[in-house]
Amino acid sequence: MLKVHFVAGTRAGRVVWLLEELGLKYEVNIMPFTKEGLKSSEHRARHALGRVPVLEDGDITIFESGAIIDYIIERHKNGGLKPGSETQEFPSYLQWFHYCEGMVMPPMNQIVVQKFLLPPDRRDANVLRQAENLLTKALVPVNEALEGKDYLIGNFSAADVMLGHACFMANRNGCVSGEMHNMHRYISNIESRGAFKKAIEMQ
Repeated sequence: MLKVHFVAGTRAGRVVWLLEELGLKYEVNIMPFTKEGLKSSEHRARHALGRVPVLEDGDITIFESGAIIDYIIERHKNGGLKPGSETQEFPSYLQWFHYCEGMVMPPMNQIVVQKFLLPPDRRDANVLRQAENLLTKALVPVNEALEGKDYLIGNFSAADVMLGHACFMANRNGCVSGEMHNMHRYISNIESRGAFKKAIEMQ
């Protein structure tokens, strides 16, 4: 059975969401967001940097959320969540799947560091403000791409699991401006999905 090593409020939520969407059986190892949990020798054997998510599938261990999502789709069950390479939707699917980690998550990571991980005396308001501005700007093309669409490529896909989860987190951090009407509608669509609700309950 598939096993997900999970910490609340992290990219591990994407993996659980996908597994719920596909109706696959899995186990979750919910770990504390502590040095003792993540940096233990046991977890470092799964991920040398002591991070999540990590997926175990028999004798296979794989980390990086995008790689895990692609692995699950290719090895276990597509469920229509990844268009075929010959389809018109495929280039757009690839673009938004990778846009998440390339453009949206770098400033999001900085926001999390400045708001939650650093002690108050080491936080920098200028760094936080720059990261929030960068994140908002990175979401503008996504908002434009969603014009007239419920999801990024029309139908729900694994690109939404990647980027949609990031948009949800960005909104939770107050970085989706009120003018981004398409984005707010998109996030509402995501939040209404039963599989997403189950994944987010763990967060």
